[in-house]
Amino acid sequence: MDLTFVLTGLITLAGAVAAVWLRNLVHAVLALAVSFAGVAAVYLQLGAEFLGFVQILIYVGAVAILIVFALLLTRGGEVPVGGVHASRWWVGALVALAVLGVLGWSGWAAADRGGVGDAPSVTVADLGRDLVTRWVFPLQVLAVLLTAALMGAVLLAWKEEGDAQGVDAPGPSGEETRR
Repeated sequence: MDLTFVLTGLITLAGAVAAVWLRNLVHAVLALAVSFAGVAAVYLQLGAEFLGFVQILIYVGAVAILIVFALLLTRGGEVPVGGVHASRWWVGALVALAVLGVLGWSGWAAADRGGVGDAPSVTVADLGRDLVTRWVFPLQVLAVLLTAALMGAVLLAWKEEGDAQGVDAPGPSGEETRR
């Protein structure tokens, strides 16, 4: 096994564990971005360049930054993590062990049967052609959905101009009144 692959896996795992265990939400999201970047590095090391760069563009460049902006705009970073169900961490650990068990068993069973065959080679040009011909409708629906989500996020984060300073809207005489 290659040493760089193992180090990349350890960094990815450390980022994921930090994302779960850090109590500050902004720090947790930044650790999640490190984990996303680690997954992209694993893709690149395995020769899946397209997946690696898509991982960087979409997850690191868009999703993680969007989460950071949402936390900062809605003051979500000030909310303490934990609460009523924080003492039930063992349920999550049990589910994680079950998922790892199923994944391990399926990998062992696939290796027992000789693995899976080689996948057909697909180029980026083939993917692009399929996106604008065969998958054009789902792509457009996704674009509209993401635009609506962005508009909703802006609406939630929108502050009235007077609310920030404790000033009411201008009265009939045009003067602002203090609360």
